[in-house]
Amino acid sequence: MQTLRIKPPPSGGDGGPGQDPGRGLFPLLVGVAVAVAGVGAILALSDSGSPLRGPFTLFFLLAAPSTAVGAALRGLDPWPRALVSVAGAIAIDLLVAQGMLAVHRWSVTGGILAVTVISSLVLLLVPVRRQRRRTARRRA
Repeated sequence: MQTLRIKPPPSGGDGGPGQDPGRGLFPLLVGVAVAVAGVGAILALSDSGSPLRGPFTLFFLLAAPSTAVGAALRGLDPWPRALVSVAGAIAIDLLVAQGMLAVHRWSVTGGILAVTVISSLVLLLVPVRRQRRRTARRRA
C-alpha cells in the first residue's frame, strides 16, 4: 500500500497559514532602518535644527559601515558577524574622526561624507571580490 502526502503550498511571504509570522516583518524592518539612516545623513548634511538630527545621524554612522563590513564577512555565523560588523563600524568611525583631526580638517559634513564614501567602497568591492573568485574557480 502506498501513502500519498499532500505538499503544503509554497509560502508567498504574506504571513499566511503555515508560515512564520515574523518572517514577513524582517524586510519591513530593513526598509525602516534604511530610511532612518538616510534621513539621518540628510539631516546632518543639511545642517538641520531638528531634534531628530542627533539620533538619526548616530544611527547612520553605525548602520552604514556596519552593513558594509557585514556584507564582506558573509561566511560567518549571524551573531559573530553582527558583533564584528558593529565593532568594525565603530573602528571606521573612530579612524575617520582621528584622521580628520590629525590633518586639522574636522567637520561634521566631512565626517559624514568620509564614512559614506568608505562604506560605499567596501560595499561595492564585495561583489567584485566574489566575481574574481568565481572566474578563478572556472579557470582552475
